[in-house]
Amino acid sequence: MQYAILSDIHGNLEALEAVLASARAQGAEQIVCLGDVVGYGPQPVECLQLLLKANATIVAGNHDFAVADRIDISNFNVFAREATLWTREQLGDEERRILSELPLVAEFDGFTAVHGTLHTPELFDYVQTTYDAHLSMQEMQQPLCFIGHSHVPITFVQDETISYHLSPTTTVSSHTKTIVNVGSVGQPRDFDARACYALYDAQRHRVERVRIPYDIDSVIAKIRRAGLPRPLGERLRAGR
Repeated sequence: MQYAILSDIHGNLEALEAVLASARAQGAEQIVCLGDVVGYGPQPVECLQLLLKANATIVAGNHDFAVADRIDISNFNVFAREATLWTREQLGDEERRILSELPLVAEFDGFTAVHGTLHTPELFDYVQTTYDAHLSMQEMQQPLCFIGHSHVPITFVQDETISYHLSPTTTVSSHTKTIVNVGSVGQPRDFDARACYALYDAQRHRVERVRIPYDIDSVIAKIRRAGLPRPLGERLRAGR
């Protein structure tokens, strides 16, 4: 089985379409989304509908729960709050219900999927350090866990100690614990503007992150037409 693991689409339909086309070309048989389908971007409904059409398994991200009014947005920055309120107006009752009912964690044969941390998924904290990774690894019942949330692709591996690397490829061992941040489809923040996702070949136990270019100018134009904050578009050019 080959999985395409996506995260942090954030209403960026052009990026999502490019990633799904790439995943199909690579032979992906199942789509797994690690959350934040919506928020920031100009086409939240279209992104959600496209994932549902692809029979994707989706876990909840903080922006998904925010637009469904399941978490407090007072600690969001001003652009995120404005985008959340705008996105709420775009969604119908059915889209809000779907986002509200998303699970925090999903288990598959050989791996776990979560948006942020595995030890407290409902808090939507970040895994950015080896200590953060340690806390989630204590909860791992499988050798591999895929995460998103930070928009920064990185891999943590626990053997005798916990180390990390930025290589796009990882071979997963049943004797170690591995956490892979798959990066962001719709709003990369590692200074690479291309959309990012991961392919997981369960038979070969191999993870590969893939970068895909897409029409950023089109997304920026849609953000401006929607009246969303202009910096939400301009940051896409720099991948930050």
